[in-house]
Amino acid sequence: MPAMKLSTQVSYGDDPRATAESVVEMEKAGLDVVWVAEAYSFDAVSTMGFLAARTDRVEIGSGILPIYSRTPTLTAMTAASLDALSGGRFLLGLGASGPQVIEGFHGVAYDKPVARTREVVEICRKVWARERVVHKGLYEIPLPEDRGTGLGKPLKLINHPVRADIPVWIASLGERNVAMTAEIAHGWLPHVVIPEKVHEVFADALQKGFAKRDPALGPLQITGGGFLAVDDDMIVHARNAARALYALYIGGMGARGKNFYNTVFSRQGWTDTAATVQDLYLDGRKEEAAAALPDEFIDGMTLTGPPGKIKERIASLAEAGVTHLHVTPVSKDPVGLLGQVREWLDT
Repeated sequence: MPAMKLSTQVSYGDDPRATAESVVEMEKAGLDVVWVAEAYSFDAVSTMGFLAARTDRVEIGSGILPIYSRTPTLTAMTAASLDALSGGRFLLGLGASGPQVIEGFHGVAYDKPVARTREVVEICRKVWARERVVHKGLYEIPLPEDRGTGLGKPLKLINHPVRADIPVWIASLGERNVAMTAEIAHGWLPHVVIPEKVHEVFADALQKGFAKRDPALGPLQITGGGFLAVDDDMIVHARNAARALYALYIGGMGARGKNFYNTVFSRQGWTDTAATVQDLYLDGRKEEAAAALPDEFIDGMTLTGPPGKIKERIASLAEAGVTHLHVTPVSKDPVGLLGQVREWLDT
């Protein structure tokens, strides 16, 4: 088995106290990283702070904090605080989310996501280095006199961060965003990694970014995996869960002509199916949309079946560049299943 970290993501719709209890048990089973999502839900930061207090070893990542819902300096302050509370175990996962959430829930214009992400990362790193923050771009810090009282002045973080190089992970799908991720981030949070499709879909964008990458960042870390099921009676549940989730993203996360997930699905070779799934989903025929997803796609983005088959898929993910095996266990004993995968990765 390849040397990979084991990670999972907790649901933003669950009770955060129950979530914390499950993460404590998963840490004992060998989990390396837990990602906490934030949508139009309970905020992720509170849960991550609670997890920092309840755990000892597992890394805690935001998966993701949307760049539009906080100022860049608040994002940096939050990351530094969580890194301190966890003893240097925090990973800052950032992403643009989508117009439906950003404009519909936060009431903020969804514009220039790639440029904004780059500037947020630049500003965060200035804050963590305890520089007096001065920035000119989409974000202007301090605010110019003609846009405020004129009393703003450059400030630096009062506290001394545990780390001045908190790892930054970026969730990206589009070519420009993926290229930027490969250039400036420690890690990449792709939505789906199908090992056989990674090269044809993302290789050009990744290479553009790698050509500009600072060697000090080290190799790009990448998550990949999917719904995980070994028991015969759970495999159907896992595959159906995958169908429902990805029908939602491919069909419903955006409008026609403005759905990033649909575009990437199309680029993987399923252009006609991408249109069909979207049409069905937007017409309210969600079960039909899920059923329209090809078996080849479901096979590629899930880890279901006997251990031998799953081990082969893990090896394929590693060969495609995945460093963090990211799984959602579907089992009557999900903690035990994670422990089983941990043993596979360690042998």
